[in-house]
Amino acid sequence: MGFMCGRFAVATDPALLAEKIKAIDETTAAARESGPNYNVAPTTTVTTVVERHSEPDDEATRRLRSMRWGLVPPWAKETADGTPETKGPLLINARADKLTSSPVFRSSAKNKRCLVPMDGWYEWKGEKGAKTPYFMYAGDGEPLFMAGLWSTWRPKNSSKDDPPLLSCTIITTDAAGPLAEIHDRMPLSISAEDWERWLDPDAPIDEGLLRGHGDLDRIAIREVSRLVNSVRNNGPELIAPVEPESEQGTLL
Repeated sequence: MGFMCGRFAVATDPALLAEKIKAIDETTAAARESGPNYNVAPTTTVTTVVERHSEPDDEATRRLRSMRWGLVPPWAKETADGTPETKGPLLINARADKLTSSPVFRSSAKNKRCLVPMDGWYEWKGEKGAKTPYFMYAGDGEPLFMAGLWSTWRPKNSSKDDPPLLSCTIITTDAAGPLAEIHDRMPLSISAEDWERWLDPDAPIDEGLLRGHGDLDRIAIREVSRLVNSVRNNGPELIAPVEPESEQGTLL
């Protein structure tokens, strides 16, 4: 099957989110000014939640950071213009069952785990050419927080003062419950009581969280318009419910 979680929607402003989850807002000015994005596609800059130390011995604190969606490993080659080479598949998803064994994800899984907040994600069902998009979202109207990994990449000759490229990937797992009827994979949600355990940069990965479905009971599904099929479309109409096709009838 194709990409799992290849598009999602984020309508929550980073400043409001930081306040809500008691995090320091370290997102970029561009991210703070960009407004809602109802059609987040790979390589877009997204907001993530991490827990980091400012000094080696201080207490790790929760922060919001802007990252490119599509993990760039630290060893990625550099192109002539000083950007990372991105040949091969975009690492937008990482399978929960492969994290600790995959050479690409193993080091991030040790201490660079993040959460990717979203209002919901899109998935398509049906035969090629006639696929119906669905939006999976939290029925209570609050954001969902998906497990992710992140990485830092620097050009060879960059100075210590130059900010590195931060990038992330969203972890996926086997779909469960009604979601399995739409697609066989889904992003791995982490519920609020487990955020600390997931993000703690000083603790090894909690494999139990990789086997769970943190917020499955909060997730609802609705059919949405095919407008989402084009990344050029963006707006709240993308997540608006449409009548299921079987009930739409035909226009005279």
